[in-house]
Amino acid sequence: MKLEIARGLFFVAALGVASIAAAAWQESSPEVLTQNGLGYCPLPPQARVVEQLRPDQDLLLFMFGLSQGMRSQG
Repeated sequence: MKLEIARGLFFVAALGVASIAAAAWQESSPEVLTQNGLGYCPLPPQARVVEQLRPDQDLLLFMFGLSQGMRSQG
């Protein structure tokens, strides 16, 4: 058997093994956990409390002061 033919057969066999390995590869995908009938990941009780943040009333005045301070005086 010639060397070129042997190289070709080895290359084809290596590609076949690599493609079979790639097809058989199974990675875990992100999934939603369904435990106790819940369709989401359960959170600890202290993480469920959401505080409503109120905007500061002086925020507009603060932003105006910042914009005036950045202006050049010349």
